[in-house]
Amino acid sequence: MSMWQETRTQWKAERDAFKDDQRAVRKTGKLPEQLGPPPNGFALLPWLLMGMGAFSNLFQGKTANPWVGGIGLFAFNSLYIYVVFRAFTKETREARSTRGALLAMGMVTCALAILYGGSWLLFFPLLGLAAGAIVRGRWLGSTGIGLSALAGVIAGLRDGWGAVNVAYGTFLSTMVTAAILSLSEAVRELRAAREELARRAVEKERLRFSRDLHDLLGHTLSVIVVKSEAARRLAHRDLDAALVQVGDIESVGRQALTEIREAVTGYREGSLARELDRARSALQAAGIEPLVRQSGPPLSAQTEALLGWVVREAVTNAVRHSGATRCEITVDGSSERVRTRISDNGRSEPPDRPAPLPGIGGTGLKGLTERLAAAGGSLEAGPGTRGGFVVTAELPVEAADAEEAADAGEVTQAEATETPETATVPTEVTDTAAAR
Repeated sequence: MSMWQETRTQWKAERDAFKDDQRAVRKTGKLPEQLGPPPNGFALLPWLLMGMGAFSNLFQGKTANPWVGGIGLFAFNSLYIYVVFRAFTKETREARSTRGALLAMGMVTCALAILYGGSWLLFFPLLGLAAGAIVRGRWLGSTGIGLSALAGVIAGLRDGWGAVNVAYGTFLSTMVTAAILSLSEAVRELRAAREELARRAVEKERLRFSRDLHDLLGHTLSVIVVKSEAARRLAHRDLDAALVQVGDIESVGRQALTEIREAVTGYREGSLARELDRARSALQAAGIEPLVRQSGPPLSAQTEALLGWVVREAVTNAVRHSGATRCEITVDGSSERVRTRISDNGRSEPPDRPAPLPGIGGTGLKGLTERLAAAGGSLEAGPGTRGGFVVTAELPVEAADAEEAADAGEVTQAEATETPETATVPTEVTDTAAAR
């Protein structure tokens, strides 16, 4: 009774939802994804009308031993209702109690058919319908053939050639019921899988956007803050130098707006050379001496974008937290892998820095670790052997890029350009950056 009430409540809720969908269809003209409520035990109850002939004979007194027939009819109907209401949930369908009830239903059906024959033989198609609702997979064919053969043999003993119809009806009800319910279940699973994929796609896009926004704004705002401090310090001494810093702020701000717009649409591709130039400018503004070396074959746009993120994040951390006076950026490439190393001579773990998230470093380094791992690379970050902080990233070089570089005759051992640059910021700015 509890199962009956639970299924009835669920059926009413699904029916009301279906009616709401139909009203929406009449208003908008757009068909809903679910064209009807999912099947349940109530959908199989009307087939019990096939036993009305046996009930009529029992009620009119045409059945011998009416008490036996009445108890058998009650037992069959009870077992049928119990089985079909447990057929629409995988856990209950595969339970031993359900299989036991189906077996008991088969025994009652055989006993009534052998004892009475006639209209009582129609319980075999009902037994096949219940079996088709319960049995799935590789056992379905053998179960349908076995039930049909059993029904044909018993019906042949009681009804002669009418056994053909009984056997055919039993086989047909078993296989058709199983096919319809299996198809309905597959449709529900596919719809659930599609919703899950859509949910994961939304989560992935949110994660991508949060990473891009963090990397973009973290670096850009740090550069703007450092250059603003430099402009404030220079304003009353060297107006031209202060205006240069203000122009840099404007340029960085405009570029940040462009990159944020591109990040929203997901089409932004970073340039490693551009990121190295920005890193050099940011380090100079913070009073940190930059040393940049780059060698190796040309890289793909995706590889350059990933390494650009690494350079951007590492330089941002160096400017904000390290208190360093020197920062070295090295990019070494070969025909198989490319390696980027950013090291400084500042504090390896500043005391005022917030505790990092689990994994490597904080939010930025953690996101970079996931990005590089997805591309087959790796990221390591931590204190250097001689002090300071070191970030090392490695990525595989795509085969297509290596072939293109070989066909173009480009030299893989490219020139190493060492560009130590003197800071143009006064001592006050350097002291301020070191204090940060």
